[in-house]
Amino acid sequence: MKLSKAIENLEDKGYLDISLDTKIDYIEAINTLRKEKNAVILAHYYQRPEIQDIADFVGDSLALAQKAAETTADMIVFAGVHFMAETAKILNPTKKVVLPDLKAGCSLADSCPPSDFEAFVKQHPNHIVVSYVNTSAEIKALTDIVCTSSNAEKIINSIPKDQPIIFAPDRNLGSYLMEKTGREMLLWDGACLVHEAFSIDKILNLYQENPDAEIIAHPESQAHILKVAKYIGSTAGLLNYVKTSMAKKFIVATEAGILHKMQKEAPDKILIAAPAKEDNCNCSECAFMKLNTLEKLYLCMKYELPNVEIEESLRKKAVKSINRMLEISK
Repeated sequence: MKLSKAIENLEDKGYLDISLDTKIDYIEAINTLRKEKNAVILAHYYQRPEIQDIADFVGDSLALAQKAAETTADMIVFAGVHFMAETAKILNPTKKVVLPDLKAGCSLADSCPPSDFEAFVKQHPNHIVVSYVNTSAEIKALTDIVCTSSNAEKIINSIPKDQPIIFAPDRNLGSYLMEKTGREMLLWDGACLVHEAFSIDKILNLYQENPDAEIIAHPESQAHILKVAKYIGSTAGLLNYVKTSMAKKFIVATEAGILHKMQKEAPDKILIAAPAKEDNCNCSECAFMKLNTLEKLYLCMKYELPNVEIEESLRKKAVKSINRMLEISK
């Protein structure tokens, strides 16, 4: 992803750092811009509640990729992080793709530098490469099939059993998949800081205080967290489980932003965010996801910046692995 000259000029002039008029009704302004520009707002479950509430669609990485692939909008406004906006641009090269804050990265994606990963892949030329969607366009270009936590097990099971596999970048999700599928895989040593921050001791103490609660967890969490979970699944899977479970109380081990959608769709359920190892720390929240605000959403739609640009030769390589995922996921 590169920062265009236009946004550099805006920053130089201070337009993106201005103190906005507090009288602006951002919701009304965003709705007006959405109609004027034929824009669609896609938001991840980990976004701030007010952004989820104004989005056209809120979902997990798989659903967002599918929505991006099928949209007829002229402009895709991606309220998420870099790799999500990149994926949308890879699938829509002729559309404008913007995101509210260019600094909204991903610790998991950052744990897999392209040059290092390319060298790793070259050391194992007989392996098929399956990479989690939480990666840069450069990693996707080195990948045979992209996956998300929703479809990862299906993707792995679609590969012939005699075919060796490299799985990147999340070692926790990779280990979980090895256990679920019985497949041996070479794992890249990457992880999400949020899902590595949960405290097993605090979760178990919390469970002792709430014995009627069910512990549910995202597979990016560490193995000792997954072992005590009643249910393990993607963000969409966790949401659906809370809605359909007979239980009334849940300890939720994933980024706390999902609790907003859970509470809206299951208002009768009691939801408790899993505690982190560090005290006085919002470690269950992704700092990158929370960089996006209504004010930034309004600005990016007004100025159509920051916009995502991907060099065409890189895009063509990366889109193959995403399309293979979308085809298998039908």
